[in-house]
Amino acid sequence: MAQKDIDLKKIKELIEIMKQNGLEELEIRQDDDKIYLKRSQPQVAHGPTITSLPVMKQEFGVAPVAAQSAEAMGQAGASRQPQDENMVEIKSPIVGTFYAKPSPDSEPYVEIDSSVGPQTVVCIIEAMKVMNEIKAETSGTIVDVLVTDGQAVEYGQVLFKVRPD
Repeated sequence: MAQKDIDLKKIKELIEIMKQNGLEELEIRQDDDKIYLKRSQPQVAHGPTITSLPVMKQEFGVAPVAAQSAEAMGQAGASRQPQDENMVEIKSPIVGTFYAKPSPDSEPYVEIDSSVGPQTVVCIIEAMKVMNEIKAETSGTIVDVLVTDGQAVEYGQVLFKVRPD
């Protein structure tokens, strides 16, 4: 009974460490024992940040300038802006080394134009000699891969951009 109390106390301490450091997942292995903790994440839209349009001074007043700027932005950035607005970012949940393939002689998990689902493994991030499979957690098509195989990544760094289905 005393051993269970000690184990429970250690697990509670690990949970506190996760909260204090903003960690979403924690895995500890020692011999045949393994502890894997994952915090639930609130469902947050991964949409773009809203920014205001630049307003230039003109003699005609603010309203015509804002309308003109919006129209110009619509024409000049038509190919880029709408695509960026709808993209979902897959971010690194941990600090580590990014691997696009399960082994050096294998094909990458995903490439540009690959279709993914919430359970699709998109890469591996190695942290402290532990290989962590990273899942898409969204459905769509990969439109951009922002890191290279073997690159060090930070917590929250964008790895992929996905066009939702």
